Formats: sequence, C-alpha cells, structure tokens
Amino acid sequence: MIPNLTPDIALAEKMFDELRAKSFDGVGITREAYGPGEAMAHAMVARESAALGLEVATDFAGNLYATLPGADRAAPRVLIGSHLDSVPQGGNFDGAAGVLAGMATVAGMRKAGFTPSRDITVLAVRAEEAGAWFPTSYPGSRSALGRLKPEELQVKRQDSGRPLEAYMREAGFDPDAVRSGQRRLGPDNVAAFVELHIEQGPVLEADGIPVGIVTGIPGSRRHRHARITGEYSHSGAVPRKYRADAAIAMAELAYRLDAYWGELDRDGHRLVCTFCEVATGAQSGFTKISGEVNFSLDVRSVAREPLDLMFNELRRLKAEIEASRSVAIDLGPETSSMASPMHPTVIAGLTAAAERLRIPAKIMASGGGHDAAAFAQAGVPAGMVFVRNQNGSHNPHEAMRMDDFAAGAAVVAQFAAAYAT
Repeated sequence: MIPNLTPDIALAEKMFDELRAKSFDGVGITREAYGPGEAMAHAMVARESAALGLEVATDFAGNLYATLPGADRAAPRVLIGSHLDSVPQGGNFDGAAGVLAGMATVAGMRKAGFTPSRDITVLAVRAEEAGAWFPTSYPGSRSALGRLKPEELQVKRQDSGRPLEAYMREAGFDPDAVRSGQRRLGPDNVAAFVELHIEQGPVLEADGIPVGIVTGIPGSRRHRHARITGEYSHSGAVPRKYRADAAIAMAELAYRLDAYWGELDRDGHRLVCTFCEVATGAQSGFTKISGEVNFSLDVRSVAREPLDLMFNELRRLKAEIEASRSVAIDLGPETSSMASPMHPTVIAGLTAAAERLRIPAKIMASGGGHDAAAFAQAGVPAGMVFVRNQNGSHNPHEAMRMDDFAAGAAVVAQFAAAYAT
C-alpha cells in the first residue's frame, strides 16, 4: 500500500458540481452522446487534466486520454475511466463517477510525488449510453479497440434519425478511421482497464456496504419488437369464450414468465427478466377489447444456462397461450450479447486493495452493461468497482454519498499504484 496516496476528492467534487450546473435540463441531467452535453463534459476533463500537467489526447472517435507518465513509457498502461454522456433526464453520477475517480487518483499521485512504473491514463469514453441515443453497444470504447463494425456507423440516433457517422464527423472526429478498423487500444498496450461506477441497483445500499468488486457483466437475450395480435371487438357484447384478447394474453405471458423466473431464482440461477415496454395498439380505446399489444423483453445473466432456460419457457408459453387465447404472438427478431467475466487478476487486485484499506467490499455481478465489457471482450484485463447509490440510476433522483465515492476511489488508486510499481 502507498501510505501517502489519497485520491483528490475535492477536485472530483468540484467537477461533479460543474457537470451538474452545466447539464441540468430542468428535470434531470442530459449529456447527449456526440452532442453538446457530452462535448462540454469532455472539455472540462481536458481543461482540468492540462491544469494537472497530464498529457491530453483525443482519438479518432473522440475518446479522451489524460496520461500521468510512468517511468517506463513503453510498458502497457493502466486505464481508469468510464463515460461522460447520460440518458435523457438522468443523473449526474452514472458514468461520470468513473472518469472523476480516475482524475482524483492521478491528482492524488501528483500530490504524493508518486511516479508510477508505467503510464496511468484516465479515459473518458464517448457514447456509452448509446442505447438511449444510438441503438448499438459501446461505440466509443469499441471504436478505440478497433471493434466497431462499419455498418454500425449507420445506426440512426433515436430522436433525429441521423446516423452515428454524421454526429462523429460534425464533432470533428474521423469515422473513416473507425470504418477501416484502426485501433488505439488493445491487449498489447493496456495492462488493465478499471471502471468505477455507481451500482445502479439497491444491493449495496440494502446490505450497508459502500463498495462492490464486480465479477462479471451480464449477457442478454432480447426481443425489442414483439407483438401479440388478437381481435378488436366490443367490450360489452362479446362473451369470454369468443374473445381473442391481446391484453389478457400479454398479462398471462408476463405473469407466467415471471413465475418461472421465481422458480429459477429459487434453484440458484441468477438472472433478471424485464418486460421493458408494453402498449396496446393504435386502435385501442375504452369499450374495446384489445386486438393488439406491442412489447419488448430483456433477459440478462452472467451465465448462459439461465438465458436458455428462460427462452425455452418463453417459446413453450407462446405456443400454449396462442392456442388457449386465440391470439398470435410474433416475437420478432432476437438480439443477444455475450457475458463478460472480469479478469481474475484484476478482481484479486481490487479485492486486496479494499482489504488493505479496510474498506468493506461485496463480491458481486453487475446487472447493467458497461464499457468494461468491451475491453474484456477485446482481451484486455478488465475490472470494475461499484459504489453504492440511492434511488437507482437513469433517473433524476440518482444519488451517491461522497464518502462512498471516496472509498471506491481509494480502492482504484491503490490498485493502480500497486499495478504500476
């Protein structure tokens, strides 16, 4: 343990306050991916990095690198970071906490007079919240890793219908370099990537533990555009046995799939199952039996077996409910993502840092997706530190105690110092 190494929490607090003041939209926090809000946040980090005497650079996708030089400049570096964009009307800590933990770490190293053996770089990634803006995963980090597919540059932003490529180019970056597969980062030049993030769920808060050490990021199986089709008819005139009620079929499907999730949970399978959107069709109205329901389904787990069990049950229920309710269930195309285990060496290093600092830490899986998944899938040793938060995430009420942030940042700082000594 480096005894005089303390993250500069005052710097992080100042930056959190500036982010909030400049991105509050009247309800929550909005920092658009490849938009003015994200650009403001990157400019702030670049300014504070320059003030610390860090080397500041930006890659072809707009990711920002702020580097504290190490003794051996050729050695693979340690990356600490996350993203600075937000969902619309979200919170101030999701993503930004990881970048500012990195800033607090390198500022603390400067104050302690600590020169790492290898470069330590704070990484501010672009567009992690792509699902809220562009329908693709981790375009900023995957671009830096040379793993964004050329066709993904054409995905359309949800609110404007314009492609990702256009937003990259307008911001002054080079989507042609992304298209050609150029990369800035990989296993050859990154020793470890560590991402601090608010937990986003209630587990740490409920357990009274300030910090989590993440074992893995879940994979998923999803149906984004599913539909149940029945028959519109008069709500007062049609007896039960003659109905083809899409709403009741939807309710049965959701209830029974949730009940099966409960069975799997009791058997020790860890997963989550969410009907994210449910809406009756455009012709629905009072005094009508619903003839159409549209829905989306998101099932996630760090293991493959629970996903497969849930989807086997989904297809069994589909056939049974179609027959009993006289409806048709069209699940539409399925999309999926791989689970991403965090690296055992990084997990062990973060755990050891927490133990040395006597900071209580829970070993746990992530529920959401994070840039660390992109690094893990590219073969870079990756790890995550969770900080407990209150009121969930992706909403204006998102919260985080600065004492808990300080504990998480201390774990990251000691891990980075140990990795670079």
